[in-house]
Amino acid sequence: MYNLLRGKRGIIFGALDENSIAWKTAERVREEGGYFVLTNSPAAMRLGSISELSILTGAQVIAADATSVEDLEKLVDSAVEILGGKIDFVLHSIGMSVNVRKGNHYTNENYEYTERGWNVSALSFHKLLQVLYKKEAMNEWGSIVALSYMAAQRVFPDYNDMADNKAYLESVARSFGYFFGKDKKVRVNTISQSPTPTKAGHGVKGFDEFIEFAEKMSPLGNASALDCANYAIAMFSDLTKKVTLQNLYNDGGFSNVGVSQEVLENFKK
Repeated sequence: MYNLLRGKRGIIFGALDENSIAWKTAERVREEGGYFVLTNSPAAMRLGSISELSILTGAQVIAADATSVEDLEKLVDSAVEILGGKIDFVLHSIGMSVNVRKGNHYTNENYEYTERGWNVSALSFHKLLQVLYKKEAMNEWGSIVALSYMAAQRVFPDYNDMADNKAYLESVARSFGYFFGKDKKVRVNTISQSPTPTKAGHGVKGFDEFIEFAEKMSPLGNASALDCANYAIAMFSDLTKKVTLQNLYNDGGFSNVGVSQEVLENFKK
């Protein structure tokens, strides 16, 4: 441990269970000397075990619907009060597609479901940034990170409308990140992570097969939830003070490989 976040304060969204990236990030933040509040929607909290993480890290849990500006305002005010000062880092680790859950093909979306998933997965990030910005709740040189996936750039058929959500999420990070940087000296970035066996990931059709494919495509292999947590720590730290508006790949090199020898071997007769 390097005390990279000693004395820093933050908010971590989306920890469900020990397999989630947000959970691993919370553990690593605490190991590096940071303090934070945990938050998730009431429904997600019932499905997960966030209370265990609260005990492990000494962090208070605040229930909040990330699609509700009112809830976000209360969350930010409470976090500043509980932590004793402005925020230094935020992790947005939220994603949900009702169409995926219901088995609706991308060419046959239920648009009410589409809007719900977009609101949770992507628009919630704009709402969060807007609340933090208006309340001047972030310290200068603070860092805000959202988790993405490269389906925002390339076609992964079974990723469905979540691909559109991630594209919107990355655009928000760039567009709002410009104003946050110019006006508040705050960094906003996204991390495009390898397919990771989380509760959300397993909801995608053919997920296990795709993890195996990505492992064979990536020179360094897939990045784990812990690998992503470590990357987030670096982005929260003062070592990356001039990195902003970026979509940063943490995928073992997958995003730059056209085809690997391991994958080609599968087609040899």
